[in-house]
Amino acid sequence: MALLFENFESWRQYCKDQNMLLHRPVLEYEMEQKGRTEKEIWGGLLKAYEVMKEAVQTGLNGDMTSRSGMINNGAKKVYSHPTTVLSKEFTMVISSALAAKEVNSCMGRVVAAPTAGASGILPGVLTNLQTLHGLPDEKICEGLLVAAGIALIIERNASIAGAVGGCQAETGTAAAMGSGAIVYCLGGTVDQVFNAVAITIQCMLGLVCDPVAGLVEVPCVVRNASAAAIAYSSAQIAIADVNAVIPVDECVEAMGEIGESMETRYKETALGGLAATLTGKSIAKKVLIQDIEVLPDEGD
Repeated sequence: MALLFENFESWRQYCKDQNMLLHRPVLEYEMEQKGRTEKEIWGGLLKAYEVMKEAVQTGLNGDMTSRSGMINNGAKKVYSHPTTVLSKEFTMVISSALAAKEVNSCMGRVVAAPTAGASGILPGVLTNLQTLHGLPDEKICEGLLVAAGIALIIERNASIAGAVGGCQAETGTAAAMGSGAIVYCLGGTVDQVFNAVAITIQCMLGLVCDPVAGLVEVPCVVRNASAAAIAYSSAQIAIADVNAVIPVDECVEAMGEIGESMETRYKETALGGLAATLTGKSIAKKVLIQDIEVLPDEGD
């Protein structure tokens, strides 16, 4: 197959006609695109998931202080704080998402899922899903395949890049991938999986990409945590058979339309939103001066 599917409806119909689970067509697509065996694809998925788990542990236990100073061990502070707003499980979800994203901001190893700027969301979602429900790695890897299929369709019909569609395209897509994977891994129906994606997109529409100083740190890191929380809330709503009302393909179309109409300064240019505040401009100036000062002399 030259492409996976044009939209979610064609994915649904294909699985129905072929009597397949959602992850199988994505697996076949990966085998065709990469010229690898099924065993090799599963091995790659397990390796990616190991990197996700490592990123969470590194962020929770290592020194996550970025060069700019905007990232300063936030995940550890959230994880170890004695006051829990909802539950320890909720705290663990958001601190795990913070942790993996902080690893990215501090130049560590992450899985871009679908982008590095949104790299904390799936690790935060899937590692805690596995812990909470005792799921084997194999089931989580099936969820990763479903998540990949979701991203491929969104990329085809909207965008997964902040520079094209705003933060809704990056963290919004990652949250949609996470919510769909949650419902799938917990045995939800195809309708419930796609409802989870639709509900998530509805919650994330219009989110701008406004990185302070042009760095993927503020507000990107905390948005990874909030997106992970939205993924869980959307999955809970969808698995209870609450209808998204607006079909998932129409939600994706809306995301694309909003991204196209969004002004350029709100699409990863650091010219609008939080980046354009007085504090944001002050931080940008400071970071730029630091970068200039560390450059070697021409004679060195």
